[in-house]
Amino acid sequence: MSDRCAKNDCVPLKRRHVLLGGAAICFSQVVACARPTRSFDAVDVLVRDAVEKGEAPGAVVVIGHDGKIVHRLVYGKRAIVPVSEPLSWNTHFDMASLTKPTMTALSVMQFVEQGRVALDDRVSQYFPEFACNGKGDITIRLLLTHYSGLPPDVPLNDPWTGKVEGVRRAMMSPLINPPREKFVYSDINYVMLGLLVEKLSGLPLDQYVRLNILEPLGMTESGYLPPSSLRPLIAPTQYDEQGVMLRGVVHDPTSRRMGGVAGHAGLFSDAQDMSIYAQALLDRLKGRPSCFPLRQETLVLMTTPQQPPGKTDLRGLGWDINTHYSSPRGDVFSRHSFGHTGFTGTSLWIDPDSDSYVLILTNRVHPSGGHSVVKLRHDVATEAGRALGLTAPV
Repeated sequence: MSDRCAKNDCVPLKRRHVLLGGAAICFSQVVACARPTRSFDAVDVLVRDAVEKGEAPGAVVVIGHDGKIVHRLVYGKRAIVPVSEPLSWNTHFDMASLTKPTMTALSVMQFVEQGRVALDDRVSQYFPEFACNGKGDITIRLLLTHYSGLPPDVPLNDPWTGKVEGVRRAMMSPLINPPREKFVYSDINYVMLGLLVEKLSGLPLDQYVRLNILEPLGMTESGYLPPSSLRPLIAPTQYDEQGVMLRGVVHDPTSRRMGGVAGHAGLFSDAQDMSIYAQALLDRLKGRPSCFPLRQETLVLMTTPQQPPGKTDLRGLGWDINTHYSSPRGDVFSRHSFGHTGFTGTSLWIDPDSDSYVLILTNRVHPSGGHSVVKLRHDVATEAGRALGLTAPV
């Protein structure tokens, strides 16, 4: 069904605003209902068509602009098997790799801001064993931008399990390229960054994130290792290797084998919380009041190109800017925009130039591996930008 921010839509959100008290500033701009000046019908048609074609069981789409949610759509199913369940605004999704920029990179940058670590520190300063196999010169910046030279993942072709073994494999990983030479998206980069956060904080990654990101932002519906009581609200992904449907258990196999908490994947969240995050980030970038837990200048650093000199695959610190993964920008959002995707079917693209964001949440891998939503992300962003009055990227 379509959810157009009707009269009663704001009621539960306002209630949440009151209950959270001190976090109210983060919610006041997100929950305001706005009547869009342009029609988002083209966005809705794209989403409905994709769901009807089986590209995803359902989708939640949020378009934010000028400090408000100007459009939202909830359409399709939360689950198809073993029984059909309708999708809802408060459905929780496995964020997959959206964990990387929103939680892990932000955590690292909090320590950078505090002067406890520097972007060009070698990773081996903190983990001497990581220096093996020619990795001694890899810096934290290279991990954040995926220019480390590491392979996409640790080996998964044997039935290992446990965080200790996952860490060992990340530490012992060989290189596939010399550091700084080539952009290769690698989960190992963010496994290492998650370990760095744990080493610097003395806390498990999920606890650090809860105390230093989720609670300050008022993201009360987000976290790792969701409790069983939340399971009915969680969109299932797909069958695991034993034929068990994954629901409330992280889809990513490396994170799952490591216990469900890792720097590259593991966050579960919903549309409201992710909208809170996006709006708080935009507010901080634009110099407006915000509880986003970084200073403006640090966030600017994160969201502008930080790849090695002369490289054309543009990456921020955690965020994608202009690579072959950048299809969620669409055709009209600014070249200064940035975002990220998740394998399960999630994406967030943010454009500070137009003061806008587009959030798309799907469980496109349900129930048996699913279909690509790359074109859907691109087309929704394009039509959203056009509805906001944009014509061409700057």
